[in-house]
Amino acid sequence: MSAIDRAAPGPDVAGRSPSVSDEVSDDEAARRWRLVLGRYAADELQVGQQDQGLERSLRYLYDREYTARGHRVGRGPGGSGEGGGRSGGGAGLGGSQPHGVDVTALGWLNEAGSLFPRETFERMQVDAVSRYGLTELLQDETALETLEPSRELAVAMLQVRGALNEQAASGLRRIIKRVVDDIVRRLRPRFTTAVNGRIDRSRRSMHRVARNFDWKRTLRANLGRVDAEGRMTVQDVRFSARSKRTLTWDVILLVDQSGSMAPSLLYSAVCAGILSGLPGINVQLYLFDTSVVDMSHLAADPVEVLMTAQLGGGTDIARAVRHAEQQVRNPSRTVVALVSDFYEGGSVSNLLTTVRRMASSGVTMLGLAALDEAAEPVYDQGTARHLAECGMEVAALTPERFAEWLGEVLS
Repeated sequence: MSAIDRAAPGPDVAGRSPSVSDEVSDDEAARRWRLVLGRYAADELQVGQQDQGLERSLRYLYDREYTARGHRVGRGPGGSGEGGGRSGGGAGLGGSQPHGVDVTALGWLNEAGSLFPRETFERMQVDAVSRYGLTELLQDETALETLEPSRELAVAMLQVRGALNEQAASGLRRIIKRVVDDIVRRLRPRFTTAVNGRIDRSRRSMHRVARNFDWKRTLRANLGRVDAEGRMTVQDVRFSARSKRTLTWDVILLVDQSGSMAPSLLYSAVCAGILSGLPGINVQLYLFDTSVVDMSHLAADPVEVLMTAQLGGGTDIARAVRHAEQQVRNPSRTVVALVSDFYEGGSVSNLLTTVRRMASSGVTMLGLAALDEAAEPVYDQGTARHLAECGMEVAALTPERFAEWLGEVLS
């Protein structure tokens, strides 16, 4: 995102949701353009009193875009920092702030959090860390509590992890843990329900819990209790039993850790951690770029996996799949899930040969296409099509849908 876009990352800067049918007055249009253009419109447009805080917060963060391009941020009239980008004698953002204002990263964080709607504030946090290097936010205890954890923030932090000092890395771990814990709370019930055994409708269950509720049999059992107005009095509530697996399955997760895979890596680590805690499943986790790293010993700890992963580098999917093939002990009870964008830097022909051989042996294979930060699939469709022709089921699945698919396979 360029600095010119700084005032409109979703809802407008005042927190309202824009609508194509909105009629904007000339004064309101001028106000918005002043916030978008910042100090570069100071000679023509004034900042209203109600927008001083918005302007200050936007300027503190997004003026870094101009200085990164070599612009000098000078002092305007009265030292307010409203001068042109190349004029004036001042250089540096701190000196251009009004006197008496907290210009630390924490001060900016507190002010921005109170002025902007949550969605906008979360995006500004991501820009602060990933684009403008405000990693001091990770070194302040108060700032760590103020930061709004989100998947986007976690992904941005993972991508800059290699440039962090020890104290900042410790703060990053705390943020990652909060994000991971939130995702686990949401996903674990889905995996537990889907994977811990299929519903057996031939047997009634004594475990009267929501996930075992059998609404079809309940309706049939109470058809005789419908009054003249069509209302049913339910007295006999039916629940179905679940058939437990008696044999262990091997689930081998191959996760591409090239630079574009950070969002998928986050969810893959969480899924591996949840699966590791379920009975009857042996999880093997491998991260790969041009080499393959065995993370199976850390699979139960998603945070440690994410803190250890090395995002970036090339991609050799064929090498990773060959490595997985060597780990297969019982093909008919093995699932190999490849998480990748399928942009192969190695030999596509070797990749397809290995996939065809594994599928023929009875290994269940799933190719999970990478999802971007908006949960949209981003992958090489040509390679994906060839993989599907060789026996790999290829799909762009959310983690919830992956849980359902895995439950169907393991049943």
